[in-house]
Formats: sequence, C-alpha cells, structure tokens
Amino acid sequence: MPAAAAATAATAAPDIVPAGADAPRPGARQRRFGRRSKSPKPPRPLPTPASKSSPLARAAFLAYLLLIVYASWFPFSGWQNQGLSPWIFLDTFTMPRYWTKFDAITNVVGYIPLGTLLVYALYPHVRKFFAFLIGALAGVLVSGTMEAVQTFLPTRVSSNLDFWTNSAGCAMGALIGVLTVRRLLDRSQLQRLRQAWFAPHASQGLVLLALWPLAQIYPQNFLFGLGQILPILSDWLSWAADAEIDLASYIRPDVELTVEQYWLSETIITACGMVGAALTLLCLLRKPAPRGLLVSVMLASAILVKALASALLFAPENAFVWMTPGAEGGFLIGAIMLAGLAFAPQAAQRRVAVIALLLALVIINTTPANPYFVATLQTWVQGKFLNFNGAAQFLSLLWPFVALWFLWLPSHKLNAAGQGRVS
Repeated sequence: MPAAAAATAATAAPDIVPAGADAPRPGARQRRFGRRSKSPKPPRPLPTPASKSSPLARAAFLAYLLLIVYASWFPFSGWQNQGLSPWIFLDTFTMPRYWTKFDAITNVVGYIPLGTLLVYALYPHVRKFFAFLIGALAGVLVSGTMEAVQTFLPTRVSSNLDFWTNSAGCAMGALIGVLTVRRLLDRSQLQRLRQAWFAPHASQGLVLLALWPLAQIYPQNFLFGLGQILPILSDWLSWAADAEIDLASYIRPDVELTVEQYWLSETIITACGMVGAALTLLCLLRKPAPRGLLVSVMLASAILVKALASALLFAPENAFVWMTPGAEGGFLIGAIMLAGLAFAPQAAQRRVAVIALLLALVIINTTPANPYFVATLQTWVQGKFLNFNGAAQFLSLLWPFVALWFLWLPSHKLNAAGQGRVS
C-alpha cells in the first residue's frame, strides 16, 4: 500500500520534486503535452501623423500676390485705352530696345517667392510634379495679366522680356518649393517652434507682423508713422473733382505747428506705432514663448530696414536722418509701455493695441509734413526702384488698417483659454 500510494501521488502531482532534485525548466510541462509558450508580439509602431496644410503659407501667398499686383500697376493713375492690344507683348519675340540686366534679374527674383509660396499653400493636397506644374502655369497667368493691364497705363510699358522672366522666376520658385516643402512644413524646427510659441490662429498675424519691418522702407514723415492715407485720398478727390481738395484741412484747420508741437506729434506717433505693432505680436504668443526676445527682434528688424532703406534711397549719410529727438522720445516711451504691458492679460493687450493704432492714424493724418522731410524727399530719385517703391508704399498705407481688422477678429478670444497648452 505505501508503494502504491506513493506512485499515485507522483502521478497526481508531477511537478512536485523531491528535495535536492533539479527543478524543471520553464515550459517543460507545456512541451510534454505538445504545447510551446508564445513570446509576446512587439508593439505596433505609432501611425505617422498626417501632413497638415499651412494657413501661414496661404496667408503669405495671398499677401505676396497683392504686393505684385500693386507693384505692377503702380501708380494707378491715367488709365486710358491707347489703342493697343492687351496681348501686344506676345506679338513679337524680339528683345525690347531698352532693357538692362538689372531689370531682368529683378523680374526673375521678384517672382521666385510667388512660386514657392504657392507650392507651400497647395501642400499636402497637391504635391510634386503637379504642384510644380500649377506653380509654373500660375506664373504665366499672373505675369501675363500684369503685362496686359499695363497697356492701359501710359506710365507703364508691357514687355515680352518682363513676361518671360517673371514666368521663369515663378517656375524656379515652384521647383524650390517642391524640393523643400516637406522639410520645411513637416519636419522643420521652425514648425515646432511655431506650435510651441504661437497660438493656433496666429498664421495671418505672423504674416502681418513679418510685413511690418518691410513697411518701414517707404519714406515717412515720422518713425513708425504708417497709414498716412489722407494725402492720397485728397489727390484722388482733387483729380476727380478737378479742384484742390485737402481733407486734412477739414479735420484740423490750423495746420501751422510750432517746433514743440512737431516734436510732440512725432513722439506720440512713434510710441503708438511701436506699441501697436508689438502688442499685436504679444497677443499671439503662448506662455512658454520668449516675449522679450521676440519683441526685440521685431523692433530691431524694423530699425535695421529703415536705416538701410534710407541709405539706399537717399545717401549713406542719411541712414539715420529719421532719428530725431521726437522719435527718440517716442521710442523710449514705447519701450516703457511695453515693459508694463508685456505680461498683461491678452484681452487688455489687444484693446491697447487697437487704441494705439487708432491714435497714431488720427495724428499722422492730421499733422502736416515736416518741412525738413519735404526737402529731403525732393532729392529722392526712384528710377529703377519704381515697382519696389510702389509695393513699399502699399504696405506703409494699408498695414495699420489690416492690423486693426486682424485685432478685431473673434479668434483672439480662443487664445486666452489655450495660452498654456501646446497643440
């Protein structure tokens, strides 16, 4: 009986081993019955996030297209039918009588960003060859339209050289865009900084703020004095009514200002223009963004562009002729205001930016030009830079109005709840 009981116990509990015996290897019981242990499957890789379209690229493309239209049809006066076919520039393949290498190179370079931005705007819906094809055809269409309309402007001359060089520049830009779009929009460090520092609705605002330093190129009465539109409107009304009309005189009859009044006006204009632009930038930032650094870079870019433009358009010794005592005082006051408003609530920053821009517009349009500025402007010979100066004037006139429109958009309210989150 003891032997039989021991045999029965061994059969019922085969995994029980006497002391001192070797322990069974893991999985031995499963192999005994013809089964094997299964190793865990490796985890599936996470799906690659789908490429997203870039609102920033679309806004930049639209802004650049408007600049090309304005530069091509500037100065928008003297429209008349000269009895020429709009497509006269396509009737001949001979080179125009008067042309320079500077004009040809400028035409090519000026249209390269248009093709590149168009490819970026189409991504990821249209890619590779088809994106390049659309970019090249867009250059032909835009350039052909610009040259055709120029036949109705006595101050402009349509040219087959301009048409072909512009089209070639747009095609080159489209090729550059196809080669760089994925690296720039999908795997770019700039794209990661864009998501970490700026609000989701900031695309249009970033384009607007990038144009603010460029708007300083056109000569202005006062530093950061953008939006002086009343003289332009007065000229248009005078031409339409065939009479002398000065809209500023109806708003401010007493146009004789003392030196102190000029200084005060320039101080207010400089401070308000600076604060309005900088607060527009601060409205778009998330909490982790380096606010002081970004505002300083934007202001330094505007000053640098202003100095280079003054040196190029007038003379090197006039690079800082705009740095008057009034401008210096306005810059100092603007810096003090920004230091106090840098960490204010986003809604307060937006409201102060609107007030500052409106105040600057009122004063800049009712203050007569400084006689010293008028004397300096008379030495300005535009020459080869006629198109470029037309685009710069377009920016200087419209920038404050576009900024006011952007600050009134309801999308800014969404930034208050998501300033601390990174999408």
